[in-house]
Amino acid sequence: MTNAPGGFLLVDKPAGMTSHDAVDQVRRALGVRKVGHAGTLDPSATGLLLMASGRATRLLRFVGDLEKEYEGTGVLGVETDTLDADGAAVGGDPEEAARVGVDELRDAMAAFVGEIEQVPPAYSAVKVRGERLHRAARRGEAVAAPPRTVRVEAFDLRAFEPPSFEFRVACSRGTYVRTLVADTGARLGCGAHLTRLRRTAIGPFRVEDARPPDDPAAPAEPAAALGHLARVAVTDEEATAVSHGRLLGPAGIDGPYRVHGPDGTLLGIYHDEGPKGVPDVVLVPA
Repeated sequence: MTNAPGGFLLVDKPAGMTSHDAVDQVRRALGVRKVGHAGTLDPSATGLLLMASGRATRLLRFVGDLEKEYEGTGVLGVETDTLDADGAAVGGDPEEAARVGVDELRDAMAAFVGEIEQVPPAYSAVKVRGERLHRAARRGEAVAAPPRTVRVEAFDLRAFEPPSFEFRVACSRGTYVRTLVADTGARLGCGAHLTRLRRTAIGPFRVEDARPPDDPAAPAEPAAALGHLARVAVTDEEATAVSHGRLLGPAGIDGPYRVHGPDGTLLGIYHDEGPKGVPDVVLVPA
C-alpha cells in the first residue's frame, strides 16, 4: 500500500455496514493505507460518505460543518429504545396515531425547523464523562447527554400513508434525524420511530455522484471539496514559506482559508491570528 498525497472521494454506503467498514473497503480497493471520512452514518443508514485518502485526510475537519441532507421514513404509533427500527418497542399509541391527519403531521414537523435544542439519543456515539452513550445503554444504565444546539433548515413531509410518512431533512452537523422523528411523534402524542434513512447530500456533493465502497472512483484533487473556503494565492517565495510551515502576512479573512501556489496547487490551510497568517494544515512538505 502507498501513502500518496491523495484527495477526496464520494462513497455510497450500503445498509448493514458501519462507516468504518466502508473505509476499510475503500482502503483495500485503492491500495492506500490512509483513508478517513467526515460524518458517520449508522449501520442501518445508507448514502453519502465524504472520504479522503493520503495527506488529504488532514483536511476532513474543514468539511465536517457542511450542511447535510437526508430522506427517510418514519412510523407513527411505536416508540423504540434506539429511536429506530433496530431497537425494541418501548411505547407508543397506535390508536392515537390513527387519528393524526396530514396537516397535524406537517405542523408537528414544522415545529422543529430552525435553531433547536436536541438531546442525543441514548444509543449514540456521543461521549459523557469519557464513555460513549451506547455502551452505557447496552449495560442498562440510563446516562443522559446534555442538549446541544443544532439547526434544521428543512423538515419536509413528502408523503403520508398512515402510519408511515416520508420526509426530507436539511440540517447542521450533529443533528440526529431519528431524534427529530421521535420528537415529532412525542409532539403528536402517539410516538414514532425511524425505519429508513439515506443521506443524499453533504454541502454541494450529491449521492448521485458517489460510488460503492468496494469500487470507488479515483480521489479528486483536495481543493475540489473546499470550495466553501476562501482562496488566497501566494508568490513563489511565500509558497516556499508555506512548505516549511512558516507564518505569512494576514489575509484579512474571517475563518480558515485555502493557500494556493502560483501554479494553482493547494499548499495548505491557514487562518489569521492577529497580524499573522498561521498554518492549520500544510500539504506540501519542504
